Amino acid sequence: MPGSITALMGSTGAGKTTLMDVIAGRKTGGSIQGKILLNGYEASDLAIRRCTGYCEQMDVHSDGSTIREALVFSAFLRQDSSVPDSQKFDSVEECLELLDLHSVADEIIRGSPTERMKRLTIGVELAADPRVLFLDEPTSGLDARSAKLIMDGVRKVADTGRTIVCTIHQPSTEVFMLFDKLLLLKRGGQTVYFGDLGHRAQTMVDYFEAIPGVSPLPEGYNPATWMLECIGAGVNHLHDNPVDFVEVFNSSELSREMGAQLASEGV
Repeated sequence: MPGSITALMGSTGAGKTTLMDVIAGRKTGGSIQGKILLNGYEASDLAIRRCTGYCEQMDVHSDGSTIREALVFSAFLRQDSSVPDSQKFDSVEECLELLDLHSVADEIIRGSPTERMKRLTIGVELAADPRVLFLDEPTSGLDARSAKLIMDGVRKVADTGRTIVCTIHQPSTEVFMLFDKLLLLKRGGQTVYFGDLGHRAQTMVDYFEAIPGVSPLPEGYNPATWMLECIGAGVNHLHDNPVDFVEVFNSSELSREMGAQLASEGV
């Protein structure tokens, strides 16, 4: 949905990055089944590439350029030739503003701290003016403070009306609260939860707590960590009773709502 950030999380080996690569049109090998829809209609590879940006975990930039030059290069290279130059420069200024890079815009990239490089990676994709932005582990290798700064910037990008999908591994409570929706996968790529997180993740917590055999969320505990432990994807296990979370989801109202939305045209 426009203006939203969806967290793509799950067990190790659940295929989170693989799924995102397929949706973003970046997988060409192997057998791919199913349809990719944009606004309810089947999308071509060209349409997907034109309206999406993809930020990889590795921050690869020309270290002799300035931050502003990297953004200008991306804007002029990837935006359509029909877009006026003035508008492309405006998009660069928007990137600098949203990602808090104005004060360092004319500094050389070489030697930049990791957190700034992460912001630049997001900015380079954002300069292409995509409507959908995919982020693969944007907080990887960062401490808690830097991770929060990065995701605060991502939140501001989403608030401009863009759709963001983000794989993330064990986020802090503060970072997890910045997301709007959650797609939770079990090993093998099976869906355990897909829906709104709700205020302070309460919608998701209520869903899992209503499942027989699931221990309630301890007071003050990180709901992201608790959720992963519930499905057996965390370090600890909060209950011993085996629960088929995939079957529970498939029988849920959330699953029926998702099916109805996929069946409708021009969403």
